[in-house]
Amino acid sequence: MTLTTIFCPGFEWLVKVDTATTATSTLLLPLKRTKTTSPYKVEVAGKSLPVLTNLDKGRYGVLIFENLNKYLQMDKWNRELLDKYCREYSVGIVGFAPPGEESLVGAQLKGFPLFIHTNLRLKNTNEPLDDDDVIVFSSIREKPFRSSSSGRRSIKSNGPVRLKVYDERRIRKRKKVVVVMVVIADAQLNAASPILRLTRSGETAWGPLPGGDWTIFQANHSTYEPLAWAHRDSLDYPTNRSPLATVIQDHGRYDGIQRVLFGGGLRFWLHKLLLLDSLSYLSHGQLSLSLNRMILVDVDDIFVGEKSTRLKRDDVMALLATQQRIQALVPGFKFNLGFSGKYFHHGTAEENLGDDMLLENVDRFTWFSHMWNHQQPHLYENVTHLQLDMALNKQFAKDHGIPTVSGYSVSPHHSGVYPVHEGLYEAWKRVWNIKVTSTEEYPHLRPARLRRGFIHRNIMVLPRQTCGLFTHTIFIERYPGGRDKLDESIQGGELFQTIVYNPINIFMTHMSNYGNDRLALYTFESVIKFIQCWTNLRLSSSPPLKLGEHYFQLYPEEADPVWGNPCDDQRHQKIWSRNKTCDQLPRFLVIGPQKTGTTALYTFLSIHPAISSNLPSPDTFEEIQFFNGKNYYKGLDWYMSFFPASKNESSRYLFEKSATYFDGELVPRRAHALLPRAKLITILLSPARRAYSWYQHTRVHGDPVANNYSFHSVITASDTAPKPLRDLRNRCLNPGKYAQHLERWLSFYPPQQLHIIDGEQLRQNPVETLHELQRFLKITPAFNYSSHLRYDPKKGFFCQVTNEDRTKCLGKSKGRQYPPMEDKSYKFLQRYYLSHNTALVKLLKRLGSRTIPQWLKEDLTDTVMT
Repeated sequence: MTLTTIFCPGFEWLVKVDTATTATSTLLLPLKRTKTTSPYKVEVAGKSLPVLTNLDKGRYGVLIFENLNKYLQMDKWNRELLDKYCREYSVGIVGFAPPGEESLVGAQLKGFPLFIHTNLRLKNTNEPLDDDDVIVFSSIREKPFRSSSSGRRSIKSNGPVRLKVYDERRIRKRKKVVVVMVVIADAQLNAASPILRLTRSGETAWGPLPGGDWTIFQANHSTYEPLAWAHRDSLDYPTNRSPLATVIQDHGRYDGIQRVLFGGGLRFWLHKLLLLDSLSYLSHGQLSLSLNRMILVDVDDIFVGEKSTRLKRDDVMALLATQQRIQALVPGFKFNLGFSGKYFHHGTAEENLGDDMLLENVDRFTWFSHMWNHQQPHLYENVTHLQLDMALNKQFAKDHGIPTVSGYSVSPHHSGVYPVHEGLYEAWKRVWNIKVTSTEEYPHLRPARLRRGFIHRNIMVLPRQTCGLFTHTIFIERYPGGRDKLDESIQGGELFQTIVYNPINIFMTHMSNYGNDRLALYTFESVIKFIQCWTNLRLSSSPPLKLGEHYFQLYPEEADPVWGNPCDDQRHQKIWSRNKTCDQLPRFLVIGPQKTGTTALYTFLSIHPAISSNLPSPDTFEEIQFFNGKNYYKGLDWYMSFFPASKNESSRYLFEKSATYFDGELVPRRAHALLPRAKLITILLSPARRAYSWYQHTRVHGDPVANNYSFHSVITASDTAPKPLRDLRNRCLNPGKYAQHLERWLSFYPPQQLHIIDGEQLRQNPVETLHELQRFLKITPAFNYSSHLRYDPKKGFFCQVTNEDRTKCLGKSKGRQYPPMEDKSYKFLQRYYLSHNTALVKLLKRLGSRTIPQWLKEDLTDTVMT
């Protein structure tokens, strides 16, 4: 079992689930993106409870048991501890009754005045009766039902059967398995319940409830109040339509703990809304989604389309009429039309009149530029040509009175938006002054709930949603799954839930969806009405620029992009320039830390005929420093420009060395997103000596703080010291917390992709160190370094052997001799790094290291002795 914990400042909720990817934890994703919460983590749950308090405050605000039995069957100690915590900190519990092998009839929940009937079927099937079936009478006063002793849930009957009825006492005496079948349908909500917030009562969800393993509740105490109920199927029970409680609220009057118990899972769409409301209620409003929703409907491909699929005048009239009706429900709503001017008047005579009518009503819509010729921007290698085509569309707009100042554009098939085609962003800025766009591709199309936004070149990129309609879905009879499938999406399904869970929704549709059977008009008017029937959401619409500004006010953390690997997504490869290849990306990274010998390793690796490094940077020399600084915002094209394409890409081992990567907080995530299969090389030295080396390095480079403060003053500076002094202290000390930084890397990369080099061994025996590294990288054929490296007694380290049999050593800045470190500083650093070095030993053993570096043993031994 895993334990999923979703944190928020001073307030959290705990979800006990069987896996980390269950329907419940998936549904809670929108809540973790709200301003009151922060990202959750997954922990492994043992027999003991997690720590419930922090000092005098409770850590969790709501407890969710995806399997209610996990709560009911807790051992006495943990159960009492958990219940005591809930009472003292006013913490509520949400529980889901699980399906089980055994069907229960009128069973009492352990310790509660509450009774349940489980595994209730939703459809009544008349199937043949087996000889060994048992006829039972359930305590909910049903008519009799048949149940199979073989444990099968399918009941057969060829026609009316006279059933013998047993009372419950006689049933308990029988040894046969009892399965109760009840047909329940037509769900309703308790309008008087204080839990309802997002969910609106007053309607009935007609029809059978999904699934065949429902639990219904019967209470024997005033603490319980139904939140939702269903009814017996009217066809089977025309005279008995008393409600059956499928979701029940425990007000806490029995034992001081408030609970909401669900008799069915989240397959039923209404339960998803009730779960959100339950979390809000039980957390006293702390865990709540806003009730405001903003909607924009883009209509791509205006004027584009084959003959006989385009808009006619009556289609445009229907578009305007529907827009007017929606405006009464959604303030500010207008369809947002994306046009490609080249294809104006390319339809039949009747369709060309439809084009004219759109332009006659140009002021009644909002407009954005698609592309003049509907060409995908990533196919343009010349930005000038791209700008010329955009200029043609802009001129078309001016000629026909179409507004050109929206600041919004969408490229055909989302080409060039992500993965980024820099030419598109450049042309957008120059021609249209674009400030906002949208795409369904970041970071990936699926799953849709994980689509996010980012900002690149000062252009806001918003997540774009689909509604189940595409260019080919223009007739209801050809819709995949037919009318029922489309209605399912509208009435509580994917489209409905998209709007419920996302505060800002930009939907992609196409011109053809508004002609023919006009599926888009039906879809959006229907879903908006359904939302108003079943929710208290406040719908509105705004221009794209305002949506973008509001989006990044809600999610400022998404402004920074995370560049993924285009070759890991087939859809991304299709909208990525054919002149780019992932073979240009490095296969391993030398990540540092600084002052451990990374430059020497870089030099030695560059001798290898099969290994190539990046081109030098004019600013940072051999280091690109892409993943840890402002260079990251220059994008993937900028990064790949340091790795020019070669004819023999497959046999070339590209690598990059940036020693600042090691302790960068964002670097592991960014590196893994782009290079998930890359190998990682790190070099470790005594952290005390590394800190001293960094201090001396800054002195040589004229750092005023280092020149004005002694090393001991720097490393012992307090948190109240001047900021420049604290910054130098941190740069000296923080990279040496090796285990802490390695754990961050290992949270993204598996241990098999990490190779740790002993810095002392690299200095004393680089040949063997490099041979071992080659084996780790699986480079064949192996390169013999013994004839290419030689110890230089003047420098005091190994250097490259040239063709003239001379040594070529690193520059004057490498291998400097510094005054020895003061003993008091050394002892301070040994004490400072004691816990970090101890953690490093444990980590190395966990990673399977056979030997502990000598410098690490000495640092720990000397510390113990002092």
